[in-house]
Amino acid sequence: MGSIIGGLVIAAIGAIWFVGGQLWFELWVVLKGVLPAMLVGGGLVAIIAGVSSVKDKIVAKKEEAKAPASEEKKE
Repeated sequence: MGSIIGGLVIAAIGAIWFVGGQLWFELWVVLKGVLPAMLVGGGLVAIIAGVSSVKDKIVAKKEEAKAPASEEKKE
């Protein structure tokens, strides 16, 4: 609960600072520098997650194919 209140207080201070200090130009400069890096990083994470998902599906299919064969041997 304390972290929520603290976060709200800090967010309010930041909002007042941006509006009162008119830091919009500086914000735009930061966004122009950070946004491309965030997009590249997010894209890499998405690619890694997709490759991992495909690998998991392949392993699941192999185990599925192996399971009925092992069950037939038991009978």
